[in-house]
Amino acid sequence: LTNTSITDAQEMETIWTILPAIVLVFIALPSLRILYLTDEINNPSFTIKSTGHQWYWTYEYTDYGGLIFNSYMLPPLFWNPGDLWLLEADYRVVLPVEAPVRMMITSQEVLHSWTIPTLGLKMDAVPGRLNQTTFTAMRPGVYYGQCSEICGANHSFMPIVVELIP
Repeated sequence: LTNTSITDAQEMETIWTILPAIVLVFIALPSLRILYLTDEINNPSFTIKSTGHQWYWTYEYTDYGGLIFNSYMLPPLFWNPGDLWLLEADYRVVLPVEAPVRMMITSQEVLHSWTIPTLGLKMDAVPGRLNQTTFTAMRPGVYYGQCSEICGANHSFMPIVVELIP
């Protein structure tokens, strides 16, 4: 003998399928709102535009008179004791500690990636598109990164150096 009330429970299957989906929606909606709000800084202390070229970066401090400079890898002839191989740049991005910073990142000709792993920053630089990332660093020091996109033969020679001062 077979009990049909046990094997035919479509109402129950519908409930235990739809109920978790509803719970997930109620969890996801506030989380997405919070995720969006954490990405915005309404009043940053600094806005820096970084443009990737082959094979250097151009930085522009847009809030302070349009200070613009290019940052190339430091040639071996100019290395000092203690410099990191392929990571030292001739000009560094200098920022104060505990100041909210908005980085606007783009590229001139090919894909690049503005990456500083120790600060937890990675943003792709796409030609014709202006990407934005924000950060507030809490510790002074010198932070190193590189272009982590395969953007050409010398893509590993695009160091990024950010110096945070108190």
